[in-house]
Amino acid sequence: MIVSVLPDQIIITLDGPAASGKSSAGKGVAKALGIPFVSSGLLYRAATYLMSHYGVAFHDDQALLQLLYTHRVELILQVNDNRVLIDGKDITDLLHSDEIDHTVSTVAAHNSLREWVGERLQELHGPFVIEGRDMGTAVFPQAAYKFYLTAPVEIRARRRFDEREADLEAVATSLRRRDRLDAKQLTPAKDAICIDTTNQTLAQTIEQILAYVHAARSP
Repeated sequence: MIVSVLPDQIIITLDGPAASGKSSAGKGVAKALGIPFVSSGLLYRAATYLMSHYGVAFHDDQALLQLLYTHRVELILQVNDNRVLIDGKDITDLLHSDEIDHTVSTVAAHNSLREWVGERLQELHGPFVIEGRDMGTAVFPQAAYKFYLTAPVEIRARRRFDEREADLEAVATSLRRRDRLDAKQLTPAKDAICIDTTNQTLAQTIEQILAYVHAARSP
């Protein structure tokens, strides 16, 4: 891998649909560059967890806002991973469940939540690698390096199936639903490098991203 020190405030965005490899590739790129990795989706998952935990209807925008401003939600950045704390309690391991997978896109559709997440993320200081749906378009349009990772739903379903105990077709159906709900956010930035991860290993995807970053920084 190519290891290089990036200037302060440099941001690398990785966007794309669910299970396209953004998180794994983002962690690998961040580790190789020695900078923090940011998973924007954890903030959406934290909001979904709050609504579920307190029995709030997923369509109730006002109740969601009240939860977000009543409870202290913290995203702790680490090079290899992120942790989410709510009122000082680490709830990260509760955020990757089939229930949250199924409902997070519905919750994320709230414009007020998207604004709240965007505000929290824009409070962060680079350099860092960040993954999400619209990091390179809506949240960090000024990012120096933008990538868009994608793969057919069947390939993504197999990856998610390998991570969870669920029926493969059910996973594929859930991903198709998420793609529909996330459609507005799944448009690549015009200046993003698009990478189809279908026939690539994780290591190859990481190397490809690092190669683009290295080439762009070379005189």
